[in-house]
Amino acid sequence: MLEYIKYRQEQLEKKRQRAAELEAIQEAKREAEMEAEARKQEEIAARKKFLLERREVERVRQKHIQRKEKLAEQKWDKQFDTLLAQIKDRRQKDNKLEEIRVIIQNREPSLQELDWADWLSVPLNQELADLDFDQAMEMFKRDNHIVKLRRRTRSKHKRRLANYALTFSGDKGGAAESHVTTDFNPDDYDLNLGFTVSYWIRPDEVGTNMFAFGRKHNNNQRFVFGISQSNKIHIGIGQNKLLGTWGNGLDSHASGQTAAELFPDLFTTPHDSTSDLIPGTWMHFVVTYADRGSTDEGSVARKVYLNGELIKTANINWSATGGGTGGMYFGARNLTTVGYNYGMACGLDEIAIYGTAKDSDWVAGVYNGETDYDHTGESGLVGYWRFNEGEGTTVKDYSGNDNHGTFAAISGDTTALPTWGDR
Repeated sequence: MLEYIKYRQEQLEKKRQRAAELEAIQEAKREAEMEAEARKQEEIAARKKFLLERREVERVRQKHIQRKEKLAEQKWDKQFDTLLAQIKDRRQKDNKLEEIRVIIQNREPSLQELDWADWLSVPLNQELADLDFDQAMEMFKRDNHIVKLRRRTRSKHKRRLANYALTFSGDKGGAAESHVTTDFNPDDYDLNLGFTVSYWIRPDEVGTNMFAFGRKHNNNQRFVFGISQSNKIHIGIGQNKLLGTWGNGLDSHASGQTAAELFPDLFTTPHDSTSDLIPGTWMHFVVTYADRGSTDEGSVARKVYLNGELIKTANINWSATGGGTGGMYFGARNLTTVGYNYGMACGLDEIAIYGTAKDSDWVAGVYNGETDYDHTGESGLVGYWRFNEGEGTTVKDYSGNDNHGTFAAISGDTTALPTWGDR
């Protein structure tokens, strides 16, 4: 009897084990089904996101086409037309308006820089000053500014005949996403404790979120330089994003002028807060971040210069570092897990990066030296790409750190590489 009871207990134990095994199999099956459903939902969400991004790309492309068509219709005298339109808006009830308009249309700008007295010796200029002193002063400044621009353009043209630069395609409207990869990582040089970035750029398009170069590991680890929209700059340092508009979103110059007013040849409607960047012109930017001993010191000054002039100052704290995103790209930013991201159709030249903050005199010296300025051998230099090879698929780093750039293979179109050209 005892043996029978023992036998029955063994049978029951085996039955419980089989039931447990069957339950485990059923549970594994349920988990597999749930995981499959989760993957399906993720694929559906990813597809929706892809379609939304495609629609956004098409919208931006159409807007870009419209902008190019509009700019193509504009003539060299657009600034005069804009000035006349502003006069008309402000002085509709002023019986002097028509006479002012006729003077501005009929006068010829000076071909040489004049002082105020010599400028007034021209009869039409004196008549304009008698009618409206503020408009006359504005025209006087504009005449001399244009003379300086013409002189600068001539000198640059002579010096840059033998200089090269790289042109990138961007990624808007189905462009080929040409870019250059490097191993340069700002974390390797403690740039969150102070830096200077100097570069020449020729934006060939304007639109939403376009980066000339940089890397981003996450929202707290940015090192990117580009344009947010046609009317906004976009520079990301650490967790900070600078998205100020050229017309009034940046700091005013010491003279009280905005960036668009300081450089009216670079922007549409320079006296309007909605001023847009005009593609196709070389510009010089310098971004500095004040030196500090450690991130415990908190926020320090980040400054942005355009063509030698300070246009933005803000105190920020770049504290986070690390991450496996890798080196920065030229022609786009390198985004973690994605790689090429928000490329920009542009020309690039003379990118120099220092591990210390430079002052305004240094900035002015680099800008006035144009592409003849050689950063090689300067103290604190951690990255320097001159873009002077003119051929091949490598961009040399002259800082001595050997973070040379390499033309990147393009998915689906291996011939869509950056192109060399004269500056």
